[in-house]
Amino acid sequence: MAETCTRKLIVEVCNARNLMPKDGQGTASAFATVDFDGQRRRTKTKLRDLNPEWDEKLEFLVHDTDSMAAETLEISLYNDKKTGKRSTFLGKVRITGSAFIKSGGETLVYYLLEKRSVFSQIKGELGLKVYYIDEDPPTPLAEQKPEEKAPETEENKPTEEAKPEEEKKEEEKKEEPKTESNKEAKKEEEKPSPPPQEENPKKPDKAAPPVEVENLPLAESEKKPSKEEKEKAEIVKRSEVTIGDLELWSLSSDRGRSVYDLVDRMRFLYVRVVKAKTGNNESKSPVYAKLMIGTHSIKTKSQSDKDWDKVFAFDKEGLNSTSLEVSVWTEEKKENEEATQECSLGTVSFDLQEVPKRVPPDSPLAPQWYALESENSAGNEVMLAVWIGTQADEAFQEAWQSDSGGFLSETRAKVYLSPKLWYLRLTVIQTQDLHLGSGPEAKARNPELYVKAQLGAQLFKTGRTSVGSTSASSANPTWNEDLVFVAAEPFEPFLTMTVEDVTNGQSVGHAKIHVASIERRTDDRAKLKSRWFHLVGDETKPYTGRIHVRVCLEGGYHVLDEAAHVTSDVRAAAKQLAKAPIGLLEVGIRGATNLLPVKTKDGTRGTTDAYVVAKYGPKWVRTRTILDRFNPRWNEQYTWDVYDPCTVLTIGVFDNGRYKHDEAVGKQSKDVRVGKVRIRLSTLDTNRVYLNQYSLMVLLPSGAKKMGEIEIAVRFSCSSWLSLIQAYTSPMLPRMHYVKPLGPTQQDILRHTAMRLVTARLTRSEPPLGQEVVQFMLDSDTHMWSMRRSKANWFRVVGCLTRVATLARWTEGIRTWVHPPTSILMHVLLEAVVLFPHLVLPTIFMYAFLILAFKFRYRQRVPLNMDSRLSYVDMVGLDELDEEFDGFPTTRSQDVVRIRYDRLRALAGRAQTLLGDFASNGERLQALWNWRDPRATGIFVVFCLVASLVFYVVPFKMFVLGFGFYHLRHPRFRDDMPSVPVSFFRRLPSFSDQIL
Repeated sequence: MAETCTRKLIVEVCNARNLMPKDGQGTASAFATVDFDGQRRRTKTKLRDLNPEWDEKLEFLVHDTDSMAAETLEISLYNDKKTGKRSTFLGKVRITGSAFIKSGGETLVYYLLEKRSVFSQIKGELGLKVYYIDEDPPTPLAEQKPEEKAPETEENKPTEEAKPEEEKKEEEKKEEPKTESNKEAKKEEEKPSPPPQEENPKKPDKAAPPVEVENLPLAESEKKPSKEEKEKAEIVKRSEVTIGDLELWSLSSDRGRSVYDLVDRMRFLYVRVVKAKTGNNESKSPVYAKLMIGTHSIKTKSQSDKDWDKVFAFDKEGLNSTSLEVSVWTEEKKENEEATQECSLGTVSFDLQEVPKRVPPDSPLAPQWYALESENSAGNEVMLAVWIGTQADEAFQEAWQSDSGGFLSETRAKVYLSPKLWYLRLTVIQTQDLHLGSGPEAKARNPELYVKAQLGAQLFKTGRTSVGSTSASSANPTWNEDLVFVAAEPFEPFLTMTVEDVTNGQSVGHAKIHVASIERRTDDRAKLKSRWFHLVGDETKPYTGRIHVRVCLEGGYHVLDEAAHVTSDVRAAAKQLAKAPIGLLEVGIRGATNLLPVKTKDGTRGTTDAYVVAKYGPKWVRTRTILDRFNPRWNEQYTWDVYDPCTVLTIGVFDNGRYKHDEAVGKQSKDVRVGKVRIRLSTLDTNRVYLNQYSLMVLLPSGAKKMGEIEIAVRFSCSSWLSLIQAYTSPMLPRMHYVKPLGPTQQDILRHTAMRLVTARLTRSEPPLGQEVVQFMLDSDTHMWSMRRSKANWFRVVGCLTRVATLARWTEGIRTWVHPPTSILMHVLLEAVVLFPHLVLPTIFMYAFLILAFKFRYRQRVPLNMDSRLSYVDMVGLDELDEEFDGFPTTRSQDVVRIRYDRLRALAGRAQTLLGDFASNGERLQALWNWRDPRATGIFVVFCLVASLVFYVVPFKMFVLGFGFYHLRHPRFRDDMPSVPVSFFRRLPSFSDQIL
């Protein structure tokens, strides 16, 4: 009997860095425990070392290779209690099974140590190598002959009575330390730093030990367990359920749920047409099947083999007949005639009231042979199955829906995935042995060289470097510049580097790097090896020098492919840095109402063929297109894994103009925007269903227009509140964005490059997701100038400063005694603050707590949508909208461009004046210290001397109290003129009088 290969998971615990001291003496004696699939391993203890190095390889048996992706590997670090006061927690690392890689591609990855709770004091990193290997199964012990046992000597041969007693004693010795440690774990559960056993609170104290004992050497742990040990290990595996396992199981159970609980159940009539059989088997004429229900009719493709195996779905509510007719037709071509003649092979009818109903998880209905009734021929049969189901049926995804036009691939529901993106970093170091030519011309000129690198359509250049007047072939210019590209899987074949001479405009030579062979790194501390490549010229110059570069694929970055304010994914590109999801996002796209006509049909009436696109992370979903309806009902439900709560779900509605509509007069080559909805997950309560209607607004050159409403149900499920809260305390982007950041301009260029790559890949899918659809969903035009957006952002700033202005007016009212009781109360409050300063911060935070607690009941309970007032679309002119829709470069006339330029100059003039006033105030402060005005600075020097003597004598509390009373004095004791400090400050000089 053939046996399948066994899979082992290898975990190499290499080292740790910058651990938190836990033994009270500024050090820590760390050891690591590794748990996977009910198995546990333990490393040795490194005494008094905050940067321990273990370099130990631990092996785990993978019981189920299919479910390995749902398992979690957990590595916990502890301070050994034998060398300290108690076993304390140093941090943990959790790696999902989907991040495991096969042997051969493993690299050393440093993981940040996670906290067990919000109040844990954890820092440092843990270096690991995690991979799996597939091995052939070992020879079973049962196949060995009994006489092949090793001979026993007198020294190692125990007696029959003593042998079981010795084994019992050994087992008791192994169980005693674990039982004692479990008892100590219970005692220390109330302490802030519990022992390792607290990671598994549901584990029984006297549970049987796992098969792989922690303290055994690696060679002993690899022994094949017996049948009884396997049963014990299975019991322990079921009992040792950690919190992380519960999270993954709950998420996987939610993931596998097929119940459409966020949408309405729609009843469909399913017809699976498998194949036909005719009495004349020798006929090779094309045959097709035709389905007809009242006025609804769909036919299969004509095929000679009579084998279709297609599923059709008819909306039950839209049917206008109670019978289904399935007929088979043949297309015969007579001699000397080009036209084909259709001939019926028979018909079979079904009464829809007698069609059986199927509800998953029932097994699919088996197709049966049905005789075709025909007057001209006999013996014809068709194999089909007819049943009534809902959109939860497994056949719904592969069925050709009647409301989507039948055999139209452009109208079917599809799921797309964005390509996996990487940053490719090319460091150009230097070149050597360049052949720059010979002769007097080469000696006379001063060559200026630069390196041009190209990956697909991306092209970047280094700066220019002058080689000098030497014309020898040993010119060695140096750059040390980084060129960063965006690479999408599957990668482009080659990265081409070319050295060019600016003086003569010719290429010195080029070299190619195979992208698939480029090294990948996940950490900035990984040392990359530089490489030399030979430069090749034309056919007459096989060698023109060599170039020294360093190239790698950066897996520690997240490649931004959408606008930063609506990002939906912040994970790093490398699979080794993947984290477990913290929740599940479920979206039910129910339907739309009151859609406006977008195009004309039959040249007279308007129509809309609407579909919905939803994007979150790299996953795009597209519903089926419902033709010629202003109130379509999709009732489709989709799910996404959530890795960060501060992300945005984007939903767009479009009119399908890419399919071939036979009856359409005007065919459209592009899909038309109908509207867009954004929902930020952080504004949603967990495990709650939001069912709302959102307005669909679209911005046109004629202004904003409401195109209808869409009904959406959203639920954000989270299985662990602790993981959700920890997500708010972690950085938004991966570590490489902070330790080796990219510049703002470079980041903007790379973002738009990534957008173009994603757009190009999705437009090549089948059916394609149009370029206009992808760009609309990704907001690819946010960097373009828009007067409307500028005004909207200005009023957003004004809105933020409104509360500050309100506070300033309130303070001015107190100072001018507009409301005398309030002013008197502020005098009392000032005395309390000065006399009891230690109560200031507690009072402020308590006041903030009470205000926020009071406003909790008035919080926003419905996710917000696009705001036309905030977008400033109702108060914008047509010329400003036309400017926003104008491309780059402009296509408008010179007069229009001149008018817009003058308007922009006027706006920039006001901004210029504002910047000048701000700079003048800063320069006045500098002039006070630089003696630009000797008299003003001399007055300030005398003031500083007097102030130092006064503050030496007068207590600071008395000064604050006196200044507060003076500032809040009654208007009767005030002067209408500006104060002395303000007048003095405004007289200080600035550099504004020195500007031309």
